[in-house]
Amino acid sequence: MTNKKILITGASRGLGLAISQKLSSQYHLILHASSPDSFTSIPPNSQILCADLSNPEQVTGFCKQLKKEHGDSLYGIINNAGVTFDNSLIFQPEKAIDAMLNVNLRAPIMICKTAMKIFSLSKQGVIINISSIVGETGNAFQAVYAATKAGLVALSKSLAQEAASLNEEHKIRVLSISPGFIETDMTNTIPEKEKEKYLKMIPSKRFGSAEEIADLVSFLLSEQSAYINGTNIHINGGLA
Repeated sequence: MTNKKILITGASRGLGLAISQKLSSQYHLILHASSPDSFTSIPPNSQILCADLSNPEQVTGFCKQLKKEHGDSLYGIINNAGVTFDNSLIFQPEKAIDAMLNVNLRAPIMICKTAMKIFSLSKQGVIINISSIVGETGNAFQAVYAATKAGLVALSKSLAQEAASLNEEHKIRVLSISPGFIETDMTNTIPEKEKEKYLKMIPSKRFGSAEEIADLVSFLLSEQSAYINGTNIHINGGLA
């Protein structure tokens, strides 16, 4: 067990929960959710840090608390929290647009800003932003969601270059992961006919598992992936 701390946003369910379960034996975890009641169980070596990421004021407070309480040993950031409200952009309520922009993009930007301040002092750290295949392919009725996920890819590539520009002698890496269709509570809402259509398009002929995403995150945090930086990694069963 290392003394390095890893922040995982959206850690109470889905991909975040699987990632926290995978990493709990390797790192001290800082687990985010909107409220403590969101957690049905907490892995060992974990602390909870809550905030409503759709609220910019709470995000500011969250970042200040993160730096104050964990800045001395923070090593990794997993920006996983995300929301989607599928609808035609024509009919998309402004409130839903703001929520997706704030949770999926603005909050990760502010958390990355805090992390980069911390990592610039320790000269090491890893940021992994969870994007989506739709950030590249687009998807009908997910225009805003797709735009936020594409933004995470651009953010990751840009920050990797910034880290090198600010300090040549550093071990700071910034990456993004773009999952395809992964079996979570989000994909469980897809109608069966739609699922069958997507499965025909996937060369691996199945949806991925949250555990497979967690395995990839674990690898990217490790020294074994030290030369992987500033890139977006697809994990989608071959779906183009």
